[in-house]
Amino acid sequence: MSSTLTEAMPAAEPAPARTARRPVVRALIVLAAVFGVLVLLRAITGENTITSGGTVSTTLALGLPIGMAALAGLWSERAGVVNIGLEGMMIFGTWGGAFGAYFSGNPWAGLLMGVVMGAAGGLLHALATVTFGVDHIVSGVAINILAPGVARYLSTIFFQDEPGGGATQSPPLPDFPTVSVPGIGEPLADLEGRHWFLLSDLAGLVRGLTTDLSALTVIGLALIPLTYVLLWRTAFGLRLRSCGENPYAAESLGVRVAAMKYAAVTVSGALAGLGGVFLAMVGSSQYQENQTGGRGFIGLAAMIFGNWRPGGLAAGTGLFGYTDALQQRGATGAVHALLLVIAVALFAFAAWRLASLRRAPVTPSEAGGLHRRSRIVQASAAVVVGMLMLTWYLLTDELPKEIVTYSPHITTLLVLSLASQRLRMPAANGLRYRKGEAR
Repeated sequence: MSSTLTEAMPAAEPAPARTARRPVVRALIVLAAVFGVLVLLRAITGENTITSGGTVSTTLALGLPIGMAALAGLWSERAGVVNIGLEGMMIFGTWGGAFGAYFSGNPWAGLLMGVVMGAAGGLLHALATVTFGVDHIVSGVAINILAPGVARYLSTIFFQDEPGGGATQSPPLPDFPTVSVPGIGEPLADLEGRHWFLLSDLAGLVRGLTTDLSALTVIGLALIPLTYVLLWRTAFGLRLRSCGENPYAAESLGVRVAAMKYAAVTVSGALAGLGGVFLAMVGSSQYQENQTGGRGFIGLAAMIFGNWRPGGLAAGTGLFGYTDALQQRGATGAVHALLLVIAVALFAFAAWRLASLRRAPVTPSEAGGLHRRSRIVQASAAVVVGMLMLTWYLLTDELPKEIVTYSPHITTLLVLSLASQRLRMPAANGLRYRKGEAR
C-alpha cells in the first residue's frame, strides 16, 4: 500500500498548548526538587563538594559516555532491535577516534572516524538481526566479543611502533577545544567560595555547566533534545517507533520496516561510537584497552531506568555520573550523606505507594487484590530499607572504601529496582521480523 503511516491515521484534534508543556514543566519541577534536596544536604552536612562547580563538571564528563550509550540503545530499541552490543560499538569508537585523531593530528577527524566505526558495528548488528534473523542477544554478545579482539589486532598494526603507543594503547591524542561563557567564571567561583545558602549552590551549578566544557560535551548534550524532536515530533520518528511497537501493522501502512530498523541500529552504533571517542579523547588523552569499563551496559541500565525516553535516560545518566563524580573527587563525606537522601527517597516512595492505594478503586477480583497486596509489600519494604539507611547514616561518620568505590553501581541498581514498576518497553522489542509474516 502506498499510503504512509501518518496519512492512514485519523486526524487528531490539536492538543491544548498547556498539555504539550506538561512534560517539560514536570521535568523542571523534578530537577528543582532534586537540586533543593542537594542544597539542603550540603547545608546540613557541610560537605561543599555536593553542589560545587567541580562536581557538576565532573558529572558531565563521567556521565556523557554513558548518556551516549543510553541514547544509542534508545534509537535501536525504539525500532524493535535489542542492542546489548553497545559495549563493543563503544570500543570501536575509542579505537577509531584514536586512529583518526593521531594520524591526522585533528580531533575532529578522530570524531568522524570513531562515529564511522561505531556505525559499522551497528550496521553489522542490523545485518545479523534484521536480514538474517539472528537472535538479538546472540548478535550483541558476538559484537562485544569481537570488538576487543579487532581493536587489539589493529593497535598492534598501527600503534605498536609509534612513540608512546603499543598493542594496548595509542600515542597521546590532540584535544578538542573547550567552550566557556565569557566573563562569568571568576565571579561565579567567588560567589561559590562564600558558601552562602542557595546562592553559592546556584553559582556552582551554573559554573559547572558554562565553563571549560569540551566541544564534544556540548555536542553530546545537544543530541538528547535533538533525539526527542526527531523521534517524537516528526513523521520519521513516528514511523520508526511504530516498527518497535507493531512492525506488521506499520508494514501494512506502507512503512519500510527493514529500512527503518537498519537506520535506527546504524545511528545507534554511531552514537555509541561517539561515546567511545569521548572516553579516548576527553575523558583521557589516549586510547587504552578496556577503556569502556562496562559503560555500554550501564548505558542500557540508564535507558531502562528512563523508560525508553530521552528525558528519563538523561536523568539516569545524571544520577550515575553524579555519584561517580563524588567518589572520583574523593568526597567520602558527601557519599556518606547520600545515605540520608536514599532514606528520604525510600520514605517518599512508600508514601506514594500507600497514597495510590487510597486513590485506586477497590475491586473484588483476585487480580485487584494481588495488585493492592503488591503495593503494600513494596511500601513496607521501602520503609524497612529506609530505616536501615537512616540508622546507618546516624551511627556512622563515613562509609567503607569498597562501598564508596561502587556507590554509582549500587545507587543505579537501587533506583532501577524502584523505577521498575512503571516501565514499558516497546511491544515488539527483540522479536524477529520477517516481511509479510504478520502474526
